[in-house]
Amino acid sequence: MIYRFTIPGRLPGLNDYIEAERTHRLKAAGMKANCERLIRARIRKQLGTVQIPPPVWISYRFIEPDRRRDKDNISGFAHKVIQDSLVKAKIIPNDGWNQIANYREDFDTDAKDPRIEVEIITIDNIEEYK
Repeated sequence: MIYRFTIPGRLPGLNDYIEAERTHRLKAAGMKANCERLIRARIRKQLGTVQIPPPVWISYRFIEPDRRRDKDNISGFAHKVIQDSLVKAKIIPNDGWNQIANYREDFDTDAKDPRIEVEIITIDNIEEYK
């Protein structure tokens, strides 16, 4: 089974989060909490209360408005807050090695519609997905 949800816009980059950590830890904590609230709202709207049994494979498609940010800057913070949000929303029970078999990421640009497309694939579909 494949479950999909989309996060509109873009999330702060890893550099933004590191800078917030350096200047004021509460600012960084607030940044993470705000992102998780936004993501959980999108998850609930698009996936409801489904609970996905592990292990899963997660596919991320980061669609940026342009190519200004480095790919690792785009995805580093996003992985953390998206996976933490999936756990907090009780979609997956945990985000450790036993629950997330692996993930992949792709990058693209769309100036008019930046977004993050997330697919959660149950392990029984992994072979046809690879």
